[in-house]
Amino acid sequence: MSDAKTKVVDIPVDFSYYGGAESLSEGRSPRRTVVASPTAQDDGKSHIAPPQDPSDFLWIMTEEPHRSRRMAILKAHPEVTKLMGHEPLTKYVVLGVVSLQLLVAYLLRNTKILSPLFLFCVYVIGGSANHNLFLAIHEITHNLGFKGIKANKALAMFANIPIGVPYCAAFKRYHLEHHKYLGEDGIDTDLPTKLELLCLNNVLGKVFFATFQIFFYALRPGFLVFDYVLVKTCGVRPFIYLLASSFFAGSLHPLAGHFIAEHYVWDGLYQETYSYYGPLNVLAYNVGYHNEHHDFPSVPWTRLPALRALAPEFYDTIPSHPSWPMVTINFIRDSEVGIFARIKRPMKGRAPPASACTKDTKVAGEKEDSDISDDAK
Repeated sequence: MSDAKTKVVDIPVDFSYYGGAESLSEGRSPRRTVVASPTAQDDGKSHIAPPQDPSDFLWIMTEEPHRSRRMAILKAHPEVTKLMGHEPLTKYVVLGVVSLQLLVAYLLRNTKILSPLFLFCVYVIGGSANHNLFLAIHEITHNLGFKGIKANKALAMFANIPIGVPYCAAFKRYHLEHHKYLGEDGIDTDLPTKLELLCLNNVLGKVFFATFQIFFYALRPGFLVFDYVLVKTCGVRPFIYLLASSFFAGSLHPLAGHFIAEHYVWDGLYQETYSYYGPLNVLAYNVGYHNEHHDFPSVPWTRLPALRALAPEFYDTIPSHPSWPMVTINFIRDSEVGIFARIKRPMKGRAPPASACTKDTKVAGEKEDSDISDDAK
C-alpha cells in the first residue's frame, strides 16, 4: 500500500516571487525535510511540487489524513491497541519539573531580574522546564496521566502552577477540537487567521510571530491563588521568573520550534502534519512524533517510538523535520514558508473563500490514504 502511485497537481508558478528566476532550479530554497525510507514518488531530496502561492492559505477539500491512516494501521497491525492507555511515569516527571521550577524561583528571590544569572536561569532552565510542562498538560489533556478524568484534571492544574497563567482548562477544549477538526477554518484554533496572514507575511512579521507565538495560542488571562501567595511570601521576582520562563518557552527557544514544525506546509508538499525524531524529544514528551500522535492520540508519549517501530511502512515514508531549531530559522528566512503555509478546510456546509485556490486532487500521499481508507472499511 505504501507503494501506491501518487498524483501531483501541476500548479502555475509565479516566478516574480523568486527574484525573477526563470526555473525552479534557480534560487529556490533547498529541501528542508527528510524521508527515512524514500519511495519512488519521493526521493527525499528533490522538490516534488512547485512552491505555494504566498497570498493565501492552502485550501484542500479532502478529509484530514490521520483517520484513514489510523484505520489502515489497525488493519495491518491490530496489536497497536496494546500501546494505548495511561502512562504512570507522567505524574512523576510532572512532580519533578514543578519542584525544580519552584525551587529555582525561590533561590532567585534576591537576584536582580536583569542580571546574567537570572536571565540565564530563565531561558535555559525555566524556558525548558515550562515548555516541558506545556507538553505535560498536552499529554494530560488526552487523559494519559491517570485512568480517571478527575485525576487527570488535578494533575493538569498542578502542572499549570509554574506557568503563571491558568490556561489548562481552556487548552483542553481547543486542543481536542484541533484533533477532531484538523485544519477546519473557524474551528481549529491552531490555524493562523486572515489578519495574521496580512500583517505577518514578511521576514519581520515572521520574526515577531516566532518570538511571541505563545500569545497566538489559546492562553487566557487570569491569576492563580498560588501566584498571589508566591508574591506575598517571596516577593515579585520568583513570579517574574515563572512568567518569563513561560514566555521564553514559547518564544525563540530550541523546543519552541515544534509549534511551527508540526503543521506548517514545507517544500511545496501538500502534507499537513510533520514529525521530528531528534534528541529534543527527551525534553518534550516525544511530541515530535506528531504524525503518530495524531493517528493514535490514546498512545502515551513513552510508547510513540514503539508505534513508529511497529508500522515503519507507514511512517518512514513520510517526510519529517531533522531539527526543531532550524525549523524556526528556516521559517523566518525562507520565502517559501510563512503564515500562509497552512492547510485549511472550509467549515462543513460552507464554501471556501472566493479568492481561495482549492485543491481537491489527491496529492502527496492523500491518494494513498484514501485507498487505504476504502480497504479498511
